[in-house]
Amino acid sequence: MPDQPEPHIIHNQVTDQLRARVSVRAFTDRPVDDTVRASVLDAGTQAPTAGDQQLYTIIDVHDQAEKDTLSRLCDNQPFIAHAPMVLILVADCHKWPATYEVAGACPRQPGVGDLMLAVEDAAIAAQNVVTAAWSYGLGSCYVGDVMERCDEMRDLLHLPEHTFPAVMLVLGYPTAQQQARPKPARAPMGAIVCRDAYREPDEAVCRELVSRRVPMGTTFEDWVSAFHERKYDSTFAREMTRSVGEYLEAFDAAGAEKV
Repeated sequence: MPDQPEPHIIHNQVTDQLRARVSVRAFTDRPVDDTVRASVLDAGTQAPTAGDQQLYTIIDVHDQAEKDTLSRLCDNQPFIAHAPMVLILVADCHKWPATYEVAGACPRQPGVGDLMLAVEDAAIAAQNVVTAAWSYGLGSCYVGDVMERCDEMRDLLHLPEHTFPAVMLVLGYPTAQQQARPKPARAPMGAIVCRDAYREPDEAVCRELVSRRVPMGTTFEDWVSAFHERKYDSTFAREMTRSVGEYLEAFDAAGAEKV
């Protein structure tokens, strides 16, 4: 059972925009002008960050051939190539050690903790980007497939060791059909929010998690089994795990200098 009943939600302009935003994968031909682009990028750089370090680099992709390649590498999704604005937020554990070396310090080998902190920074910055973009009338979509195809992605983006493409965003002005598309239902708060400590999900919580997504006439078991096959046990999910493991090989997992 949920820890507490669904509370009354207070709405304001910001929260209404957060609730209204949907993932957009079809864009008009209207270009994103330089002023809007710069404003969206600036919003990303204003995000909360660990120790004021901004442990990410934003790659702003303009080249059409590069967009075409990203479209192919990211599970052959054509909307990526057609997006007016493509951003890749790279978790960057290379830039600060390079800065330490310039200053004459002797930095340790970046570890998995450093990487996770950088991934957090990149994801937070990405959410600032999509929130700002929505306020300017731009739709956006997160593309997790950028974590796949490690070797080819490194070559394409010229990624040095100790960097990781954590988030890709495609942005543009949505088509009328996309603007009219309803937002998928989110899970009830009782299935997501735990009070004071993690609560092991029992059957009731597991059913509650997808209660707003299973359509009439479909059983919980059938819907979850199909979702498991399409998402969790998919070819792309397995490739993502393999590729992320390859990125992780460069990072110290023991907290000590590698020899």
